[in-house]
Amino acid sequence: MQNGRQAVPLEKSYLLLNHGPVTLVGSTHDGRSNVMAASWVMPLDFDPPKVVLVIDRNTLTRELIEASGEFSLSIPCREMAAQVLAAGSLSGRDGEKASRCGLEFFAASCVAAPLVGDCVAWLECRVIPCRDNQDRHDLFIAEVLAAQADPAVFSQGRWHFSDDCRRTLHYQAGGAFFVTGESFDASEQAPTGG
Repeated sequence: MQNGRQAVPLEKSYLLLNHGPVTLVGSTHDGRSNVMAASWVMPLDFDPPKVVLVIDRNTLTRELIEASGEFSLSIPCREMAAQVLAAGSLSGRDGEKASRCGLEFFAASCVAAPLVGDCVAWLECRVIPCRDNQDRHDLFIAEVLAAQADPAVFSQGRWHFSDDCRRTLHYQAGGAFFVTGESFDASEQAPTGG
């Protein structure tokens, strides 16, 4: 099933990541595509919007990203936890990984790297080359070229989860996740003078 997608203004794309969800990193080069789960992904800047992520040098995803200079980030939800765990556990070097994990790709609008269906948000990214960071720290910096979200769970710059199965995931370790909790406005709890 392909959920609805609505463009997110680039200057607001950081809001898709600033709560620290697990992401699925899509990559492609020379006829090979791959997906991997990653927790070490975060927004870096607003204008132009940038993200940073850590990708181990031994992964197929890293090889494809270094060759193509681009990648995608898809933000999965609770109903996808088993597929996310598989994407973080299996190697793309052992065969086509997306179908083995029960994931389906669809085309991005600005990059060749595929996006993952059934997620709740998507970002398309172009690497800003910085060999020292990549070689020494496995750290990639990228500009966000396009962003989309499922309006049923993200609109007007805010996450709102009416369906627990569509909540974003956070990875602990050993196959354990937790989901994003309830949003609240702290300004409503601000102390009054006195």
